Amino acid sequence: MTEGMPRALSALLFSLCLACGSTKDDPPNPGGEACERYDFPLSDTSSAAHVSSCSSTGCGNGENPPNSGLHCPTWLSCRSYPTEQPRCSWIHNLEHGHAVFLYNCPEGCADDVAKLEAAMATAAVGSNGVRRALVAPDSQLPKRFAALLWRRTYLMDSVDPDALTCLLALQDVDANEPGLVCPP
Repeated sequence: MTEGMPRALSALLFSLCLACGSTKDDPPNPGGEACERYDFPLSDTSSAAHVSSCSSTGCGNGENPPNSGLHCPTWLSCRSYPTEQPRCSWIHNLEHGHAVFLYNCPEGCADDVAKLEAAMATAAVGSNGVRRALVAPDSQLPKRFAALLWRRTYLMDSVDPDALTCLLALQDVDANEPGLVCPP
């Protein structure tokens, strides 16, 4: 091999990368081919400011469910909740790089909630040893289930554990304050 070959090969690879059209907003594919079938698009950037009241209806980015935007200054403990929690609070969890798994099953869906809790048990762990995710009901969901990260939402009619695994591979990628611990 000649001396100029490694340099030429590097230049060729760089050119090929530029030609593929990737942008900084394209999600990485950390799950490889298994995750290519899922789409977790980024929502538009919105304000991440705090509102004065956690009961404010002005929280979020206008999406349902909100995955970023205005939120209250407090966040929720990372655990499974049997009752609905304020959206303003779990939006703050999202800002910290936590995953939020939601369900809307007025008739009950214990098996599916168990799948969400299993996904929660695989979320990133904070330096305090707590998994950085929560599960809660949300009666305003447009579908039965939602999995959220900061600026990313995956809506489902039935829980897809593979999709949740792929989404969790993006945990902290886009969060404003990634990697922050969550109280138990």
